[in-house]
Amino acid sequence: MFSTVLVANRGEIAVRVIRTLRELGIRSVAVFSDADADARHVREADTAVRIGPAAAAESYLSVERLLDAARRTGAEAVHPGYGFLAENAAFAQACADAGLAFIGPPAFAISLMGDKIRAKETVKAAGVPVVPGSSGSGLTDAELVAAAAEIGMPVLLKPSAGGGGKGMRLVRDEMVLAEEIAAARREAKSSFGDDTLLVERWIDRPRHIEIQVLADAHGNVVHLGERECSLQRRHQKVIEEAPSVLLDEKTRAAMGAAAVDAARSCGYVGAGTVEFIVPGGDPSSYYFMEMNTRLQVEHPVTELITGLDLVAQQIRVAAGAPLGFDQSGVTLTGHAIEARVCAEDPARGFLPSGGTVLALSEPDGGAVRTDSGLTAGVPVGSTYDPMLSKVIAYGPDRASALRLLRGALADTVILGVQTNAGFLRRLLAHPDVVSGDLDTGLVERDLAELLPEGVPGEVYATAALLAQGPRALPGPAPQTPEGLGGWADPFDAANGWRLGGTPAWTVHHFRLPGQDPVQVRTRPLGTDSELLISDSSGPNPAPPAFEARGSGGSAPGAPARGRILTRTPDTVTVELDGVTHRFSHATSPEGTWLGRDGDSWHVQAYDPVVANLSGAGRGGADTLAAPMPGTVTVVKVAVGDRVTAGQSLLVVEAMKMEHVISAPHAGTVTELDVTPGTTVAMDQVLAVVTPDEEGE
Repeated sequence: MFSTVLVANRGEIAVRVIRTLRELGIRSVAVFSDADADARHVREADTAVRIGPAAAAESYLSVERLLDAARRTGAEAVHPGYGFLAENAAFAQACADAGLAFIGPPAFAISLMGDKIRAKETVKAAGVPVVPGSSGSGLTDAELVAAAAEIGMPVLLKPSAGGGGKGMRLVRDEMVLAEEIAAARREAKSSFGDDTLLVERWIDRPRHIEIQVLADAHGNVVHLGERECSLQRRHQKVIEEAPSVLLDEKTRAAMGAAAVDAARSCGYVGAGTVEFIVPGGDPSSYYFMEMNTRLQVEHPVTELITGLDLVAQQIRVAAGAPLGFDQSGVTLTGHAIEARVCAEDPARGFLPSGGTVLALSEPDGGAVRTDSGLTAGVPVGSTYDPMLSKVIAYGPDRASALRLLRGALADTVILGVQTNAGFLRRLLAHPDVVSGDLDTGLVERDLAELLPEGVPGEVYATAALLAQGPRALPGPAPQTPEGLGGWADPFDAANGWRLGGTPAWTVHHFRLPGQDPVQVRTRPLGTDSELLISDSSGPNPAPPAFEARGSGGSAPGAPARGRILTRTPDTVTVELDGVTHRFSHATSPEGTWLGRDGDSWHVQAYDPVVANLSGAGRGGADTLAAPMPGTVTVVKVAVGDRVTAGQSLLVVEAMKMEHVISAPHAGTVTELDVTPGTTVAMDQVLAVVTPDEEGE
């Protein structure tokens, strides 16, 4: 067994690997970029080495710096985690050449299975069924178009290198095929350093099922059952579970045998995953998609139903030990489901988000496990993958696991960064998810019903009560007659007190990212406060969400009566017209964060005058703003250019994801505030397109 292992990764997977190393009595070495100097994996490792600046190309993707860190710390082996260099054959070979054990498959297996084109040809020769698609490597754009025409639309464009859904494009319209090929090449080049593409037939309403395999260097190969990974967005998994409700024992055994054959065909050693696409109406018809030559993000669900620590198995195999069991020794018990918590905003098309973690509470223990790389006070930027943590629940059956996971996500508090935790709770309650009727298009197809209907009025009301300060806190205080307000500070205009009259309204202007500004008026009313929510322009009727959920049934436009019941540094409980609402909360210079049941809201003070003067209030259909914090990578126009409606103008990239900014209408580019390489914040103005005059 090794005495020291270097973990060539970051975030939750680095923390997870370090945990097993500690349990095995192995010294752990973490590596970190400047952006991760205070990260959790750095704090939890026995030793940590700085390997470069924030840019992954100069740190986590630098083979030279990783090998130097291993040499300086006396590491005997390297665990690559997943992502970064985990499936890089050159890195695996460089480790071997440096006398380091690579905790993963041999370089030739990575190279073979990492090339999706060669991988399909290899497993097909071994008798494994494959998806119909293009053949040959290094196809030109024209050859890809021709292959798509031969296969028939719709088709799926896929990078030959890498995985994780990055660079994949589902194309249903042949007219946009050329543009999608160009975009897929850019993203593949950015993510994997290789823009080679292949094209495959798209199977409508497919299910994504993968088989976990383990192989040692002594010729033993077993499978550990399947994982259902059909719940996806942008071709990336968000929920995974084991086992799948789709498979019967006969199909499970057949797919497991096919996965073992695929692993043997490339001389595989270590933990790996063989992924299949399965028509939902005919699970006996399954097709090989690819093999991931690394540990999978979703490996915990397999660990929970098998009782095996897959990281420990990887380490033992890499140290030369044989598997301690054969296929007959693999038993699947119970059901496990995992949810990926990511820094993204589902209401804005799952665009990446960022910020500093201001408050953090993650459930862990008993039937719930959280694998996380987070700590309070640590910034989440746009440089790396958006996944922050994974919440996993285990139960004796699927219904129990679903219920436990929904509860665990409700207890997950991450404030300061917008996440998808609330969205995941609603997804797990979707009738088709509960029944097990899944497919890879479910999320996009039913997205509208999985998103909240606007911002609950109690969010704005709570922000206003918090803004009142001590006046809104519970506790006895001398009072004037009913309706005249309190004595807390008679010279403080904010408390609305006026001599001999009805207290004045205090006006609060709030805005949430991606939402229209809202006005909340408050005034003291004995021990309580009156609150009236309207749009930013004046006392218009309150939003429906407030009428239904915040004011306890007040008539439209009527004030609600509210007060703060309790407040701690991390939580606040308010009563609005007799209904109690409890939030987690945190403050920052940019505003107040409120959280509940996995959802969170960043309520920011908004000054309409300042916003208009600064340009932030220009808004309207003419203004193009950054949909996410990131970097402008492509600028296709200049000031004075005439553009057509829908024309691509700019590309913003964050967390290895591209977002195209298109012209909202025909017109002229009258303002352009960015160039390639410009770093932008969410909602920052990028350009202005002035529409054509009528008749032009």
